Amino acid sequence: MDLPAGAYEDAVAAIGNTPLIRLNRITSHLQGSEVWVKLERCNVGGSIKDRIGLQMVLDGESKGLLKPGGTIIEATSGNTGIGLAMVAASRGYRCIFTIPDKMSDEKIDLLRAIGAEVHVCPTAVAKEDPRSYYEVAARLAREIPGAWYPDQYSHLANPLAHELSTGPEIWRQCPGITHFVATMGTGGTITGCATALHNAAEKEGKEAPQIVGVDPVG
Repeated sequence: MDLPAGAYEDAVAAIGNTPLIRLNRITSHLQGSEVWVKLERCNVGGSIKDRIGLQMVLDGESKGLLKPGGTIIEATSGNTGIGLAMVAASRGYRCIFTIPDKMSDEKIDLLRAIGAEVHVCPTAVAKEDPRSYYEVAARLAREIPGAWYPDQYSHLANPLAHELSTGPEIWRQCPGITHFVATMGTGGTITGCATALHNAAEKEGKEAPQIVGVDPVG
């Protein structure tokens, strides 16, 4: 049957199209400019990582790397895992995540509630240490038949998700945007959105927005 307006057939279909909201009180001292925020926490899984979870799975399926009944294995600090687990539950995949021990119990509990198997790994070790959550994920991917390790840190579907969805959404909602500010973790959000915003500006003969990356010291 036809879906009612504003209804979605499943959780995955509801990813994206998050609201853009103007800041008013805390920016009242600014003259002649506006600040808008994109509320990515309004995604079904609670973060912007829902977008890359879906895009990486679609990419894995299209390339034959992720087959029906397969296992998704990923090293995550939580949010990408939640996005992947949600997509996996919808599409019938098993998922295993490695996560650093500094993450909250609530995130670990949520991953398990969605159906994921979670391996908690020590934070205070080098990335190359066999106990690190990166190396444990890579080892499990080698050992488990039918496993697929997307690796959000190097997967091109990460920035592609934002080039295809987040960036164009922002341009539609705010076509006169002059600056785009984003934090940098994997780098996918800022590079994908930057590409989309620059392409949209060029297509419409407008000046491309300045891209500003924010990253904590260390």
